[in-house]
Formats: sequence, C-alpha cells, structure tokens
Amino acid sequence: MSTIIVEDVPVDTRHWIDGQRRASASGQTFTDVSPIDESVLGEISAGGRAEVDAAVDAARRAFPAWAALPVSERSAILRRVADGIDARAEELSRVETRDNGSLLRSHRRGVMPRVGQNFRYFADHAVDAKHEDRQIRGHRERITYDPAGVVAVITPWNAPLMLATWRIGPALAAGDTVVLKPPEWAPLTASILADIMAGAGVPAGVFNVVQGTGTQAGAPLTAHPGIDRLSFTGSVPTAATIAAAAAPNIVPLSFELGGKSPLVVFADADLDLAVDLAVEQFDNAGQVCLGAFRMLVQDSVAEQFLERVVARAKGLVQGDPREPATDVSALVSRRHFERVAGFVERAVAAGARPVLGGGPNRDLGGLYFRPTILLDAQPGSEILTEEVFGPVLTLQTFATEEQAVQLANSTRFGLAATLVTGDPDRAERVSAQLSAGTVWVNCFFVRDLGAPFGGNKQSGIGREGGDWSFDFYCDVKNSVFSPNGWNQKGEG
Repeated sequence: MSTIIVEDVPVDTRHWIDGQRRASASGQTFTDVSPIDESVLGEISAGGRAEVDAAVDAARRAFPAWAALPVSERSAILRRVADGIDARAEELSRVETRDNGSLLRSHRRGVMPRVGQNFRYFADHAVDAKHEDRQIRGHRERITYDPAGVVAVITPWNAPLMLATWRIGPALAAGDTVVLKPPEWAPLTASILADIMAGAGVPAGVFNVVQGTGTQAGAPLTAHPGIDRLSFTGSVPTAATIAAAAAPNIVPLSFELGGKSPLVVFADADLDLAVDLAVEQFDNAGQVCLGAFRMLVQDSVAEQFLERVVARAKGLVQGDPREPATDVSALVSRRHFERVAGFVERAVAAGARPVLGGGPNRDLGGLYFRPTILLDAQPGSEILTEEVFGPVLTLQTFATEEQAVQLANSTRFGLAATLVTGDPDRAERVSAQLSAGTVWVNCFFVRDLGAPFGGNKQSGIGREGGDWSFDFYCDVKNSVFSPNGWNQKGEG
C-alpha cells in the first residue's frame, strides 16, 4: 500500500520527485518502527541511485525558472508553505511523535510552530537581504546573492522536520532547489511536507524527497555531480564519509555534528536556575545535540547541587510521549538503545558510579532508558568525551575558574556551552574562553533565526542563520563598476 494511517493521519510512503509520487524502481522498502512500543508503522519506499538521479535531474531542470522568479513571488509561495504547516501543525505533531518518540506537548508548543517560522522568517529575509554598495578608489562595488543551484539536505531523526526546514527554508528562499533525504528512522513528516509544498504552489522539481538508508540513498546523493551545496546534520563519522564523497565535486558543505557540551555552574549561581537547567537536559530522552550533559560544578556547592538535581530528576515521569504528563520518552530505535546502554555499562565497569538510573526502565520495557547521572568517571574517559545522545549526565567538580574553562573545553567537540553564574564580569570572562558555537549564560536553548548557528572543532563546519545561511546557500558575487569608459548613452 502506498498510504499508511498514523495517528489518524494518512501518509504517503512513496518518494516525492518532480511534483509526483513515485515508488522505488527496485520495489524495495524499509520498515518504519515507532519507538513508543516498537510497533511497525509501515513499509516505506527505499530509494537508490535511480531515485536520486531522477530527483537531482528534476531539481536541475526546475532551478532556472525558480531562481529567476522575482524574490517577492518566491517569498509569497514560502509564506503559503508556512501557512500550510501551521494549518496541519496538530497532524504533524502527532505523526512525528509516533514516528520518533518525541514528546507530543513539545511538538505542539514549540517544535511545529518553529517549523512554520523556518519558512516565514527566510521568506521575509530574502526580500531584505542585501549589502550596501562599497566604494574603492572611485569604483563602485555591488555585492549580490546569486542562487547557487541544487541543494542536498540530509537530516537526523531527533527533530526531523524542524531540522530539515531550518535548511530547506533558506535554500528555497535564496532561489535554490532542494533534494531532501529524510532519516530512515523517522521519515514520515517529510512526506507530509511534500504535500504541503504542492498545496502551496511550489513548482514541480523545486522540492524533492528521496527516502532510504544512508548506504542506498545517501551515498549516491552526496557523491552526485549535480549537487551544488550539501547540508548535513548528524554524526562525525558519517560527516567524514559525506565529505569524502563530495570532495571530487568540490561541493561546499555545511555540517552540524555532535556535541558534548558542558553545563558550568559556579558557586555564585542561582542554584534554583542551575537545577532547572540541569534537569532540562533530559528533554527528548537526551537525544539533543545541543544538550549540556557534562555538569561541571564548583566544589563548594557540588553536593547541594547534586542532591537537588537527583531529587528533581526522580520526579520526572517516563512513559508514552503522547500523554501530557510524560517528561521522558523512549530512545528512537533498538540499535540506538543498545548504543546508549553500552556507554553506561562501560562507564560503570570503568569505575563510574550511578546516583540516578543507570539502565533500562524495566517497568516500561522496550526502548525506555532511565534518566541517569554518573559520578566518579575518570578524566578523559569515554563517557566524558564521546557523545552518548541519551538521557545520561555526568558530574565533575572544579575549584577555580581556570579549571572550569579547562574542563569545559576538554573534548573534541564545541557545539554549545551553558554557563550559570551570578557575576556579570565572570560571565563575560568565561564565555569568551569557551570553545563553542553557542554559549548560553543563565539560560538554555534561546536563539533567534537571524543569529549564526554551528559548531567549533569537530562539532561542525560553517554557520547558518540569517545572512550566514545566504552566505552558504548562495554564490556571493562582487561586481566592480568603473567610473570610466561609458559612452553618452550609458553603454560600455
């Protein structure tokens, strides 16, 4: 069957290529499983080289007309896409909750409104995006954003629609066309997005969806010579593979990769706030790249802080994400569950001590892993340096500001950092020393779409957001006009 019903919402399981639904030429499918109860949601068309070639070809053919469309008309279409998302926000929320296990209340309150805003913001930004002319030795320099071409977007499963549209919005607003490969563990809302695009009047070929695994669909897409930009969110090893595949074609890359971010708590901090921020890291069962899972706490308040965090975390409700009372849901798949469990088992075997959780939730079974806090991990150990991507926090203590900075920067990652202090001077001083693309001071997860976002070190390449997105999704051109050489008619 080409349509499945998920939470009373019909979802087409075929690809979206050149404005039409298309099953895989091979007839192959992959099984989509809900992490809530490990039930099968449906068989999804599994794309390969044939579907990638067709999607890229469609995007290339659609590019000239879409790029030539006046920006006001492109933006009007994208605002209609945003309206369509808003109109179906409840359906999108229910489907994505069932598909990847994220909290339904989070989708309703924040995630799906942000999905629509990803289009609406960049639709508006495209109208206003420009640089002032510059003057050099009497010559005029005009800097313009030219559409780059076909953009490949490859997104993860932890927030599949929001993270996809964060790239698709600016790419389409810039005049590019898009081929999206959604995550095989949570592909369904991408299919609904294709329907919304069509309903909003996005021309055939401008937006395409090829479903499938990384090996079958991702590999031919990343190596395709018809791709002009490639945006990827995911793990460092996968990014290395993608970079190698794209290198022969010299394709510009934008990577948002892993994180092992610190939550740095000084003794002068508001401990109520610090505890709130620590417990917040269990959101989405810890499957958040920006999460501050390494708690670094000044030794004079560490005992009090830990006691309060453990008490609060014990009150978290774990269960079905569709229930309003649920705070922590399941991990996305059996393979990922075993990966997270393996990290904790190895840490404990190496001497780390769980003061909360430490293993599966036997009462719920399935893919539910208890919120976990580990103490006494050895410096430089795996649990302190590698991304777990689950509900697992560690705690280390420090005595001085210098030690806090050293601990915070002691990983190969640099995506984000959260700092809690009551001293404004310390906040300025320490934030300036933290190696992170985003530093939050006395807050968490606050960011405007016009601000730059990306990671340092192995947490990524490049920045997106506002003009930074257009710097990537466009060819930035500088045209220099001489004051000389003009005839009376203004012709050169």
